[in-house]
Amino acid sequence: MKTAPASVAIVNAYLVPVAGDPVDGGTVLIESGRITAVGRDVAVPADIDVVDASGKWVLPGFVEAHGHVGIDEEANGPAGDDTNEMTAPNTAAVRAIDAINIDDEGFRDALAGGITSVVVKPGSGNPIGGQTVAIKTWGGRTIDEQVISDAVSVKSALGENPKRVYGAKDKTPSTRLGVALIIRQAFVEAQDYIAARDAALEAGNPYTRDLAKETIARVLEGELAWDQHTHRHDDIATAIRLADEFGYRLVINHGTEGHKLADVLAERDIPVIFGPLFTSRSKVELRDRAIRNLATLAAAGVRVAITTDHPVVPINFLVHQASLAVKEGLPRDIALQALTVNPASFMRIDDRVGALTPGLDGDVVVWSGDPLDVNSRAERVFIEGAEVYRWADGRGHVVERSERFEA
Repeated sequence: MKTAPASVAIVNAYLVPVAGDPVDGGTVLIESGRITAVGRDVAVPADIDVVDASGKWVLPGFVEAHGHVGIDEEANGPAGDDTNEMTAPNTAAVRAIDAINIDDEGFRDALAGGITSVVVKPGSGNPIGGQTVAIKTWGGRTIDEQVISDAVSVKSALGENPKRVYGAKDKTPSTRLGVALIIRQAFVEAQDYIAARDAALEAGNPYTRDLAKETIARVLEGELAWDQHTHRHDDIATAIRLADEFGYRLVINHGTEGHKLADVLAERDIPVIFGPLFTSRSKVELRDRAIRNLATLAAAGVRVAITTDHPVVPINFLVHQASLAVKEGLPRDIALQALTVNPASFMRIDDRVGALTPGLDGDVVVWSGDPLDVNSRAERVFIEGAEVYRWADGRGHVVERSERFEA
């Protein structure tokens, strides 16, 4: 069993619900793991634990929309790297959930950075990398007990990475032509699979299941988003072209040169999970990397989120990336949205997380001050009302699984 949902009232706080206006001297009431009230005049039941947050900022737990925490384990080298199944260009059938180690140190770092939810994705070595999963960053004895949704998206990659991987093997795809071909073929085959499956079901006949085609079919049918790794503007154009051809829900991941097509992305309401921001220009596709590109996207009306691409950038630096984005021109309200409501919306988990709103999960963080001030720290972290992290005695304390579960 996972940690039992808990009840707590956080009072006298400067509340930043993100989905609404800030409230000074406010209260967040969490009962049985869910937020039940947010505001200044909240009646607190007599039998509930109370946290006095006087002088503190209280926000929803942050959402990391694109990370590899748990599948690219820190300090374990190749033994802990399950990010890419690079034995075939199309591995749509693989699932990130099957490779996540919930004791990866990255999850502890996530709590220290105020991150309570993360969408874990396969890597970008394949044109089609596999299925993602949205999870809480703490709380269960197994990953299954931390799942928010296992029906989120499929990771896909255009550009340099799959070219390099399969070009080195002297296999298709070794060019951008070939990468687009693999993706296009997969969708055509999935269309044929849907037709054959539906005809068989209507006639009451059996049919042979194909896990990869079933996965792509779920994208075509609108259940799963298409998470498109793409940096260069020409690859972003290819991503849009393919989405237009097959009619699926596209989410741009990285979007390094998205500013060059900002008006197009805004007009089509194609969201961008931007980043990571704290990297060098380590390959050709990152030649135009700049933090200010995020502000350009937002100014054009593109809905944006921010990613660390952990472990490319340590996951606890998510909020610091937002701080520097504000320094480079991103409005601070959009910066906070990019850490909370936006990624939750893009990944369709906003019925659970991303704001201080009654009915959502009690994932709440008490900050020492404005989280966009680099001197502020997450002092207390609650997931579904249960405290999982506290800053005390000059260091962070994670409530370890051994403390929460009987042996």
